[in-house]
Amino acid sequence: MKLKIYRNPLLNGLKSYSVITLGLFLNALAWTAFIIPSEIIGGGITGLSTLIFYATGFPVGVTFFLINIVLIILGIKSLGLSFGIRTIYGSIVLSVFLSILQQYITEPVVSDKFMAAIIGGILGGGSVGLVFSQGGSTGGTDIIAMIINKYRNISHGKLILYMDVFVIASSYLIFQSIEVIVYGAVVMGVASYSIDMVLMGHRQSVQMFIFSKQPDQIAEQIANEIGRGVTLVDGKGWYSKTKSTILMVVVRRYETNKIFRTIKHIDPDAFISISKVMGVYGKGFDPIRY
Repeated sequence: MKLKIYRNPLLNGLKSYSVITLGLFLNALAWTAFIIPSEIIGGGITGLSTLIFYATGFPVGVTFFLINIVLIILGIKSLGLSFGIRTIYGSIVLSVFLSILQQYITEPVVSDKFMAAIIGGILGGGSVGLVFSQGGSTGGTDIIAMIINKYRNISHGKLILYMDVFVIASSYLIFQSIEVIVYGAVVMGVASYSIDMVLMGHRQSVQMFIFSKQPDQIAEQIANEIGRGVTLVDGKGWYSKTKSTILMVVVRRYETNKIFRTIKHIDPDAFISISKVMGVYGKGFDPIRY
């Protein structure tokens, strides 16, 4: 008996865009509720747009969208049309969220600047990581980071960290304050760490050893229905003195529930060992870069 796992591309696409939209809303909330009203200049195009807002009064959402037009064109050429569609979507939706929320949120949610920087950094960085995990982008320096990451194995968080230094340092031209730069650096550092944590959680891989009396059925299910490779290793139980076949599988962490359901359906008495791995490169996982 086979356990059939059905996949609906349309539902998966809708779920992906729902997660992206949620991430964009949280990112806009981080800026409009904590960072912008506290007069903190974060990094990226949103930070640059905030600088322009305090210098001219021009809305952050509009500036953000205009600057992203050029970057979107570059992103489409390097990363493909599907990236461009999601980035255009992300830029438009984030611009709308920023414009709407900035009209209604005129005071910071918390009065302490340091607390605003911490919360804004966590919420802003985590939301960007959420969008990245679905193949989307919030635009701006995110586009540049994804283009570089396509060819070099450098984390998104570090790339954005390096590019944002200039934007934050430029805040001195407007505010003439070292404190603003320090608070901006706090936002930048916390956001960078949050991005990597979210992405590492999504891309974390695990290695599973499966001991079962029905290895062929389990291997067939994992390979055909879940789409992951299986390696069979001949072994011998020391206590039972009987030969056995061990299945070794490397999957993303979020796929383990499917594996467990499959094994339980075929052999509820199977023995399973699972451990984290530092990185997996090759077909079906991360590309090998140099």
